[in-house]
Amino acid sequence: MSSVLFDTPGPKARVRYRVLAVVGVAAIAALIAFVIYRFAASGQFEPKLWSWLEYKVVQEDLVAALLNTLKAFAAGAVLALVFGAVFAAGRLSDHAVIRVPCTAVVEFFRAVPLVVMIFAFHYGLSLGAPFYSVVLGLTLYNGSVLAEVFRAGVLSLPKGQTEAAYALGMRKTQAMTLVLLPQALRAMLPTIISQLVVLLKDTALGFLITYEELLRYARYLGSITEFGRPLVPITIVVGAMYIAMCLLLTGLARYLESRNRRAKKVIKTEAKPEDDIALASAAS
Repeated sequence: MSSVLFDTPGPKARVRYRVLAVVGVAAIAALIAFVIYRFAASGQFEPKLWSWLEYKVVQEDLVAALLNTLKAFAAGAVLALVFGAVFAAGRLSDHAVIRVPCTAVVEFFRAVPLVVMIFAFHYGLSLGAPFYSVVLGLTLYNGSVLAEVFRAGVLSLPKGQTEAAYALGMRKTQAMTLVLLPQALRAMLPTIISQLVVLLKDTALGFLITYEELLRYARYLGSITEFGRPLVPITIVVGAMYIAMCLLLTGLARYLESRNRRAKKVIKTEAKPEDDIALASAAS
């Protein structure tokens, strides 16, 4: 059976793909083994470099830094989603008075690097605590990207959906909220989660303006001579924490996607054959 985008691989192609997959996995495993070997050879696994994990104060400070990272992520994610939805609606407006300014705002904040915005808000506008500058920068940058994601998701739907909504007497706002957005969100969900993962990692830029998040605390802890300057061990631990948080977001996306698929199947199975026969006979 052939797909619209590609032909189903034959027996030789499947064998070739399997061989390439095995070679790729072996190469990645060899690379990981080499990195572990180099760490071991340079003494990065010595007990002294990992002794900081035994101190309760260090554990509490690490958890506090993690909570600060999650706090900045949660605030930035919520505000970025709201910002993206509002400005996407503005860009889709039929009125140039609304559409043009929204387009200018989105394109401007998409073009400015996030670190420049954070520096400008903290040192230029003097917003006070570093938390506000970090959250504002995350909101404007990622919200502008999400605005384009929302706009592209709505525009990707067939025009017949909008025309059908208008034929039923719906206004544009009703057509957008009741017909277009529910369908577009299913298609946009993986991209939205991917952008939220980017937002989560971007919280690490807060250390540049002394925001007490994971990366800043890792840098401080890695410079302590009492523990032998455990920069590599603390980097491994903090990196694992970031990976775990990103995997949780990815798992959430997969759960929501599978839930949507199950909902579609339920709707299809609830359609009774007798109803279809009655509709067909009524149409004839």
